[in-house]
Amino acid sequence: MKKILIAVLMMAPMSLFAQKFAHFNSADIIPNMKEYTTAMEEMQTMQKQYEDDMKLMQDELQKKSEEYQKEQANLLENVRQRREQELNDLYTRLQQSYQDNQAALQKAETEKMKAISEKVLAVVKKIGEAGGYVYIVDTSSGIIPYVSTSLSTDISDQVKKELGIQ
Repeated sequence: MKKILIAVLMMAPMSLFAQKFAHFNSADIIPNMKEYTTAMEEMQTMQKQYEDDMKLMQDELQKKSEEYQKEQANLLENVRQRREQELNDLYTRLQQSYQDNQAALQKAETEKMKAISEKVLAVVKKIGEAGGYVYIVDTSSGIIPYVSTSLSTDISDQVKKELGIQ
């Protein structure tokens, strides 16, 4: 009985046990997406606006500091203390604005890249389901120790096509 079972298993088509694997390179795909280009342009515009705002605040601080330095010797004690406090407050606002701007830039970048990544992953999932792939690996992630490109199908071109990238 065992011999018959072993013989049947040996004659079973090996294709039943075949699994399909694929890979793609998101580092080659994402920078070519129009959404990525748009997001980067928006980020540059946002960063430029923040830099301009910071420059205005720095100029104001510089101007007030210079005025204070010129008048300091002639000011009454309570006026001098008030002016020093104003300068300290302005400096604190400048630092807080810088930190707020950096946080806003980081948050905007994270949100934009998340939307782009989700779009790529949706396309990869669609291709994976249509192609019957067991695994699809992003070779650009850097955590994959090895991907055999001869035993795995490169679906990068399919992903690009689905995303409308030439």
